Amino acid sequence: MNSNSDDERDRIEAAAFRRLVAHLRHRSDVQNVDLMAVGGFCRNCLGDWLADAAAEAGVPLDKAAAREAVYGMPQAEWKARHQGEATPEQLAAMAASVAKNAH
Repeated sequence: MNSNSDDERDRIEAAAFRRLVAHLRHRSDVQNVDLMAVGGFCRNCLGDWLADAAAEAGVPLDKAAAREAVYGMPQAEWKARHQGEATPEQLAAMAASVAKNAH
């Protein structure tokens, strides 16, 4: 992608982001705690990163609205529909993975 202009790169990355969001919406069977355990990020993180990027660009977007953009519905509604109670094993795996995120 080094040969692409900044605008082309932005379009390509935006398309990849939209595809990731669509994939996460489709895979509601995958719990956030499991995403955190394996990848060190989840839907909430992605929404927070979206809000942070908007803030850096001077665009008003609070974290709740950004998370809704990722979930496709209010976070609380998604949680009620799709999220189960995390097991102690899931929480331990998540904690170990999140510890790797420290910069």
